[in-house]
Amino acid sequence: MGVLENKSRARTFYKYLSQVYDTVNPLVWNEEMRDEALSRTGIEQGDRVLDVGCGTGFGTEGLLQHTDDVHGLDQSVHQLEKAWAKFGKTDQVKFYRGDAERLPFADDSFDHYWSSGSIEYWPNPVDAIEEARRVTKPGGTVLIVGPDEPSSGLFTKLADAIMLFYDADEADRMFSEAGFPEREHVVMQANPGSPRAIVTIATVPE
Repeated sequence: MGVLENKSRARTFYKYLSQVYDTVNPLVWNEEMRDEALSRTGIEQGDRVLDVGCGTGFGTEGLLQHTDDVHGLDQSVHQLEKAWAKFGKTDQVKFYRGDAERLPFADDSFDHYWSSGSIEYWPNPVDAIEEARRVTKPGGTVLIVGPDEPSSGLFTKLADAIMLFYDADEADRMFSEAGFPEREHVVMQANPGSPRAIVTIATVPE
């Protein structure tokens, strides 16, 4: 388990990262990548969508282009303050402080579930993916974006010492254990040589 796969350490990390997050994030996960991922979800106007690990609201902003019923959850109060400043005052989004592994929502509460740039900090990712399945209606999509495993053995060891990096095989294992028989994985990259993102789109069983 990486050093940042610890909720207390991750909160402290984001206390400082939140100051520059909107500047740094597009180097790894930009609008074009986000919009391509969103095009695979089937989100329509009026759908109720949960954005887990919403951070400063980068994914939230994209979701609002598809529906006006968006709910953002994050464990970092500093990240949520940034997101609230963008969207909360206009009631565009409802925000919650909470844990991806113990979502404060009833079963089948949402039509779709979105999470980008959060899974790498989850101590128990399968538990969180099971929670995604629980709160999303049958037939809805669960889309999770995480960091693709580096191809170099040395970089893989260094990366894994920091947080969770995984490939399509590992994503398959996690989503299978969480009860998703239908899933696909797409690798995206902002620029040649930049870190890759792995996008998994899964359908909640009927």
